[in-house]
Amino acid sequence: MSEEEGSKEAFLDRWSRRKLDKAVDGASPPQKAEAQPPAPPLPPVEGLTPESDFRPFMASNVDGNTRRAALKRLFADAQFNVIDPFEPYSIDLTGEDPIPEEMLKTLNHAKRLLFDEKQQTAEAQAPGEAQASPQPQTEKTESDVAGKQDT
Repeated sequence: MSEEEGSKEAFLDRWSRRKLDKAVDGASPPQKAEAQPPAPPLPPVEGLTPESDFRPFMASNVDGNTRRAALKRLFADAQFNVIDPFEPYSIDLTGEDPIPEEMLKTLNHAKRLLFDEKQQTAEAQAPGEAQASPQPQTEKTESDVAGKQDT
């Protein structure tokens, strides 16, 4: 054994001996001198309103399920369900109106992705009409080619 381990053992031996001496002498950890009076009975959770006093439900001797039921009752009130207007992600955007088709037609990206496909499928369904009236083909510019960016 090294000196360091020996000193730890000596310390632990001394600590154990002193602890046993205190227990034999009758000295024990301090205990509460006065017992707490029994808590008054809790009101029924179903009868709680936002104006009720919830402090008795927050005592340490109250069952966790009872405490949670009281808190659920408290936070079910409408005043706690107000959306914070300053929270950036608290707004529900799923119910918004979709972009109108007239506006989509003015967007170049949407025009190429959405409306060109509709025209191509319409032409494929009516091949006789497409041959009868030839349409002029437009030349693709470098900006229309995939992977190229407008400068």
